[in-house]
Amino acid sequence: MLGERRRAFRCMSAETLLRAPGNRAGSVESMGQDVLIVINDAPYGTEKAYNALRLAIALQARGNSVKIFLMADGVFCGLPRQELPPGYYNINEMLGRVLSKGGRVAACGSCMKARGLAVEGLVKGVEQGSMAVLSEWTEGCSKTHSF
Repeated sequence: MLGERRRAFRCMSAETLLRAPGNRAGSVESMGQDVLIVINDAPYGTEKAYNALRLAIALQARGNSVKIFLMADGVFCGLPRQELPPGYYNINEMLGRVLSKGGRVAACGSCMKARGLAVEGLVKGVEQGSMAVLSEWTEGCSKTHSF
C-alpha cells in the first residue's frame, strides 16, 4: 500500500500538489525560501530534468526564489528548438516559465565546453556558470535539490 501511495505521489503534477489535502484547503502559501536545483541529466531519456523543473515551477508558485544550475549532460536542457513528438513535455518551455517568474538558470561552463556548447547558443536568459557560481548559490540557498 505504501508503494502505491509513493507511485501516485510521483505521478502528480505540480498543480495537483498545490491542491493536495495537506495544503490547507488548496491554498498557495508563500514560503519565501531560496532554493537551488541542480540538474545533472539530459533533458530527455529520463524524467529527472522534467521533474526538477516541475518542482521549480511549483516552488515559484508558492513564493519561493529558485535558482537552477545545469551541469554534466544537464547543460543540454538549455538548447533551444529541440524537436519533440506531439504531446511530449518541452524542457525549453519549462525553463522559460522559470526564467519568466524571476528564476535564475546557469549552465556549467566547463560542462558546456566539453560538449561543444557556448552560452550564446542556449535559451535566452541562461547564464554561464562555474563552480564558483554553484558554490555561491549553494551557500546562499536554504535548500538544495539534485536531479
